[in-house]
Amino acid sequence: MAYVCLLLSGAALLINGLATLGALPRRDAAVLSLVIGSLQLLLGSTHLAVTYLGNVRLDSTAPDADGGVQLLLSASGMFLFGLTYVYVGLDFLLGLGSRGLGWFCGMVGGCGLLLAAAWFPEDPLLAVLWLCWSYLWMLFFFSLALDHSRLSPLIGWSLVLASQATATVPGPSRDHRELAGRPRNGWRNRGVHCGAAFARRRPCQAGRPAEPPARRRRP
Repeated sequence: MAYVCLLLSGAALLINGLATLGALPRRDAAVLSLVIGSLQLLLGSTHLAVTYLGNVRLDSTAPDADGGVQLLLSASGMFLFGLTYVYVGLDFLLGLGSRGLGWFCGMVGGCGLLLAAAWFPEDPLLAVLWLCWSYLWMLFFFSLALDHSRLSPLIGWSLVLASQATATVPGPSRDHRELAGRPRNGWRNRGVHCGAAFARRRPCQAGRPAEPPARRRRP
């Protein structure tokens, strides 16, 4: 599910970058950002609920600490992107002034740095992607919150290039289970949990000796 969010993010970043460069109307980018942000918030909530319930069904106990942390890290990324796109769309459509959006982007950029550090031991490539996204958020912080409007051309080209390099291309090429916060041996772990759950319901017959065939009675 997370790779779907990456593809959606690629579209939103591309359209917003073109709008920043003046190639598209800002209103078009705002409407698309609002739609994609709402979809990502919905997908993030669904991912969080389905994955948690799936882990509970596979194991009667609560999910382990590592799986819970990875699940929260993945869901938090979806929510950060979704909230940003919704805020960007509402900021333009409602004429909010963009200063609050700039400070929000600064906060999210800091959160992105923390997520990059958290993902680095498990997935260094994903950590690099988070560094790139934090760079984009910090550009918006300097431009909108600190009134550095001269950064607009840099922001536009950064959005256009990052949309392909960090979202559209990595989305379908990477395993969606890794991006969703599952360990790289997720299928093997799931098989172990399924085997353990099956063994609790039905005792294993492998250790019992084979019973000899029944002898026929002689007349």
